[in-house]
Amino acid sequence: MVTQHPATVEAQARAQEAAAALAEQTGVASHAIAVVLGSGWEPATDLLGTTRAALTVTDLPHFAPPAVAGHAGQVRSIDADGTPVLAFLGRTHLYEERGVDAVTHAVRTAAAAGCRVIVLTNGCGGLDASWSPGTPVLIADHINLTGMSPLHGAHFVDLTDLYSPRLRALCRQVDPGLPEGVYAQFRGPMYETPAEIEMVRAIGGTLVGMSTAMEAIVARSLGMEILGISLVTNLAAGMSGKALNHEEVLQAGRQAAARMGGLLAQVLRQA
Repeated sequence: MVTQHPATVEAQARAQEAAAALAEQTGVASHAIAVVLGSGWEPATDLLGTTRAALTVTDLPHFAPPAVAGHAGQVRSIDADGTPVLAFLGRTHLYEERGVDAVTHAVRTAAAAGCRVIVLTNGCGGLDASWSPGTPVLIADHINLTGMSPLHGAHFVDLTDLYSPRLRALCRQVDPGLPEGVYAQFRGPMYETPAEIEMVRAIGGTLVGMSTAMEAIVARSLGMEILGISLVTNLAAGMSGKALNHEEVLQAGRQAAARMGGLLAQVLRQA
């Protein structure tokens, strides 16, 4: 029998506590699917289904308040035509320096709340010049460039097909034109340099951002099926000749909200 690392035991206990509070406050004993909405994605939430309960994240144990513009800091229990969906509007990032367990607390809570599928979304930079701002891209794989792991101790997890081929195929049934990419996560909060972008290109990355990979690793460790979708909000550093800014990220998210919400709404009902 493998003994779990004490930090893992503590993280799971915190997640169980949050899941119990979630069930009590929403009146929903168990959820089936979790969605984590990244920067600027909040307007898409209203298209997922009927919101049955909405909480501030700090109403639940061990959640930190949002530290980034565009992250609403809400948790919603949504009825998607009979499927109970748990939506997190915002996330904790590594650069907030709260530790990896804070970054993955929502994922662990979702699993403890019964979710078997998780959809991880983000706003990111794109390395493909044909991806204009507002282009959704399915994540086929990722590269962890944070230098950190969200797992504790000798916890070996296979990451082959981490981002579900089944769920990606489901997305393409809804929107056949969706491209796929490889997401590279940096720690942030600074944007990447043009030289770093060229490094990412050389090792096979086509998307860059500051989230998602940590969450996906923990989700796999908990047996969840994972769908990752990036919204390209800008061309990566050095490609457009313009400086990068966070407002650009939020604006692209708002403009693509209807398409994203419509896509997710249909996928959630079939997942």
